[in-house]
Amino acid sequence: MSAKSRKFVGDDTEIATVPSLLEYYTATGKMTRGGGYATMLEALPRDVASLTRIVQGLALHEFVASGFYGVDVPEARRGESHIREVERMLERILTIDPAPLSVARPPERRLVGVCHHFVLLLVAMLRAKGIPARARFGFGAYFNPGYFEDHSICEYWNASEARWILVDPQFDDIWRAKSGIDHDVLDVPRDRYLIPADAWALCRTGKADPSKFGIFNGDLRGLWFIAGNLIRDLSALNKMEMLQWDVWGAMPRTNQQLQDDELAMFDQLAALTRDPDASFAELRERYDSDERLGVPPTVFNAVLNRPEAI
Repeated sequence: MSAKSRKFVGDDTEIATVPSLLEYYTATGKMTRGGGYATMLEALPRDVASLTRIVQGLALHEFVASGFYGVDVPEARRGESHIREVERMLERILTIDPAPLSVARPPERRLVGVCHHFVLLLVAMLRAKGIPARARFGFGAYFNPGYFEDHSICEYWNASEARWILVDPQFDDIWRAKSGIDHDVLDVPRDRYLIPADAWALCRTGKADPSKFGIFNGDLRGLWFIAGNLIRDLSALNKMEMLQWDVWGAMPRTNQQLQDDELAMFDQLAALTRDPDASFAELRERYDSDERLGVPPTVFNAVLNRPEAI
């Protein structure tokens, strides 16, 4: 059944319909609201390709800044990659260069970030234009052949095709040329990007090796890592789009061996998030009611090794 026609029920009572689901992902959340810059977002074009190009002209990925764009990021600007909220991103972007958002900045005058910043800027722009959009956590198969690298991506509702489409906004022409990306970044194939639920199911059934999923530069990989991304994906589906390295609640510790009760819980999360449209009401209720899963007032920034208020 397509998302266009599905209804959601619980206890024999209709509790949500597709319009409410699509309306939910069209409305901004805490992390994607434009605040004082909302009118700037509303003034942008409405087509996904144009918005993707605009995002690419506003942000610079910290880890390829030097190798791909010839920019040595000053130490004083590395903190930009820890900005979570779109309003703060826009504030910083316009402080660096006050040109209209539709004007591409030279690489050295772009916001320094990671996939989170490209994705959330695009999600915010799409929502501002009335297009349902959400961030998804997961793993890209196009960074390191044979491996699935930790990555987040944008998913938007294409009304004319009645389907959710994955868009990877960080891959501009330079990045694609240098890394050999040959798929359509405006419609990423589902076998090239795996959401955590699919990765978890493959590993739990022995069809994939958990050690092939994670961050390989720091040797952070395994079932524990996929489990953490299940919680981050659940959070993003509830419009709390966090940094890749934010840690809270039931997220396993590095290299933690999961016990039977933990495996059972993550099996449940995988089932909920694998088809979030079908589980929309339940995944929202689970997020709101389970303190192990919801984002608390303070999370742990694992890169900076410190707690931070949200």
